[in-house]
Amino acid sequence: MIRLVLAEDQAMVLGAFARLLSLEDDLEVVATAVDGPAALAAVRSHDPDVLVTDVEMPGATGLEVAAALQGGRTRLVIVTTFARSGYLRRAMDAGVAGYVLKDAPIDRLVDTIRRVHAGERVVDPALAVAAWDAADPMTDRERDVLRLAADGLPNSDIAATLFLAEGTVRNYLSTAITKLGVRNRIEAARVARDRGWL
Repeated sequence: MIRLVLAEDQAMVLGAFARLLSLEDDLEVVATAVDGPAALAAVRSHDPDVLVTDVEMPGATGLEVAAALQGGRTRLVIVTTFARSGYLRRAMDAGVAGYVLKDAPIDRLVDTIRRVHAGERVVDPALAVAAWDAADPMTDRERDVLRLAADGLPNSDIAATLFLAEGTVRNYLSTAITKLGVRNRIEAARVARDRGWL
């Protein structure tokens, strides 16, 4: 029996996944979670074989959850609507073993879970090629600053949140804008989000 924890912030999608996966003779859903912290708690409490998680969730993204669980026994499968190469590349760097799009048939998710449990890595080939070709040019700190700027925070608040000098925040934003080849922080945030780098 493959024991699963499911993490998804949309209740209807979470319920549908839980029901469909429970129909399989070799899959058992032992817990569900609606946000990143709950997903981490469920994994630590239930020690599942596989965590199936969305990327975008409140509290902590699926990628942050993956990074927090990296090196542990539980294998991770990302199920998302986002076919963005940046997300896939970051997921692979965080030790995610499977990446499935939500518009794929449920049979593909079931197959991915079984293969990941058996020790394989499973990724849509077209996405894998795109991720290899589209490297994220930003550093983690530039990404942190740009993420807060995208939320509308002024430089002074970003500096306070990240314990940086305001001039350092300006430098990180300027570098990110230059690397992305855009005119301002709003365009930089949009391009970075579209490519899955935020």
